[in-house]
Amino acid sequence: MKSINLKCLARDSLRSIGYDLKRYDITSNPHYQIFQAIQKNKIDLIFDVGSNTGQFAKGLREVGYKYRIVSFEPLSSAHRILTKVARDTKGWEVHERCAIGDINGSIKINISGNSVSSSILTMLPDHSNAAPESAYIKTEETRICTLDSLSPQYMTTENRTLIKIDTQGFEWQVLDGALKTISCAQAIMIELSLVELYSGQRLWEAIIERLESEGFHLWSLQPAFVDPHDGRTLQLDGLFFREINYGVTKKNNYSSREL
Repeated sequence: MKSINLKCLARDSLRSIGYDLKRYDITSNPHYQIFQAIQKNKIDLIFDVGSNTGQFAKGLREVGYKYRIVSFEPLSSAHRILTKVARDTKGWEVHERCAIGDINGSIKINISGNSVSSSILTMLPDHSNAAPESAYIKTEETRICTLDSLSPQYMTTENRTLIKIDTQGFEWQVLDGALKTISCAQAIMIELSLVELYSGQRLWEAIIERLESEGFHLWSLQPAFVDPHDGRTLQLDGLFFREINYGVTKKNNYSSREL
């Protein structure tokens, strides 16, 4: 009874200043769902590719993820905010500004009005019609690197690594430039488009088939972009694991490889 009263007191105190006290729910909190899955599969390193201002990493930290995160972001304005947000968070590193893709060099990126929809690729009407605020407003040059050229700075064969890819249609190129890193990773979280939102992008079927051929199995799907006009789902976030831990000890059928 005493613990219940303390909870009620805490809840009432928070409500009096405009907040509420709620238990994290795996069925309604996307970050908590991801956290539970990666904790179960002992992920201790996350490559956050396409971090924007750190929404994904910050969300995971808030629900309890305490291990290492390395963020990559190509937009200069978003990168400045990201660096500031991550500065005082232990275990959260921000790589110098660059896009991640299938080449090492420089490239032009289109900046959207809402920042998060920025892409190296050309935006198509299905995207801009569903979210007019996402229309491109300018471009800027950025360095582009393959993940394979950068991951040895952060990753060892002892790590259990998740590669999160949110690059607005450029996912296939990120995968092409991360073959060695992927071969050592245990999990991939990637944006899956159900319709073509950016010119030349690969859609969900091709990406799932590719990941399955690499030995990854689909664990969960979360809606990422829904057309507010008709409720059509345009993008999903897919979480994949190389070996799925159902709570039963299984033999590890793959070997660690050096990058």
